[in-house]
Amino acid sequence: MLEALKNILDIQEFDMKMIRLMRLKSERKKELDGIYSLRKELGDQLVAKDDEIKKIKASIRIGEGEVTEVEARIKNLEAQQSNVKKLDEFNALSQQLNTTEKERAIAEQKLNSLGDQLVQEESILENLKETLKSSEESSQRLEEEILRSIEEINTEGQTQQGQRDALVASADPDVFKVYERLLLNRKDRVVVPIEDRACSGCHIMLTAQHENLVRKGERLVFCEHCSRIHYWQDSEAVEGTVVATKRRRRRQQQAT
Repeated sequence: MLEALKNILDIQEFDMKMIRLMRLKSERKKELDGIYSLRKELGDQLVAKDDEIKKIKASIRIGEGEVTEVEARIKNLEAQQSNVKKLDEFNALSQQLNTTEKERAIAEQKLNSLGDQLVQEESILENLKETLKSSEESSQRLEEEILRSIEEINTEGQTQQGQRDALVASADPDVFKVYERLLLNRKDRVVVPIEDRACSGCHIMLTAQHENLVRKGERLVFCEHCSRIHYWQDSEAVEGTVVATKRRRRRQQQAT
């Protein structure tokens, strides 16, 4: 195996851990955003319902004013009617009274409907307040747990980054640039072994000539299909790397 890849393999292990941490952090942030979104949605509903109730109350005040005004007109017509002496004038006033009383009935019916609507909306408002309070109380513990988890992920990520930086400082600059460019595009392992003459990244079969080039380890050899860098996993050069340690652990688990 190309000697420069030994260092890159260890860097790759740190990168895989950091990618997993970033994905976990992203998932936890989505959970947190879900909590905040639900809380905001309930808060917005609360504000909207409160505004709606204020409008209903304003309509009730207007309706009460209309009823008062109609009742005043009725009293005035009744007073006029009691003073007239001619039958035709009395009948005309009676007709006006009848029309005005219908207006009052309609205004009172409208006022009663607004009152019923107000009671209903105020009940909904109270339910929303209870739901929001319950949601805040139930989600508070989860929110605190998620924030602690994100803080732990950040701390672990900083530790991993520091160890990675130390390895990068001793890596072959040219090989590292190639590796980093591939990693940036794929966000997955880009230095992989050949297994049963197949790329362990894309699992497509390779030629014997390609395998021989990888065995020699004289230069970087890229997969013709997925562009990953290949190495020969049985090489003694792998010993001492994190990859070798993980491989031994898998063999021990299979043996037991």
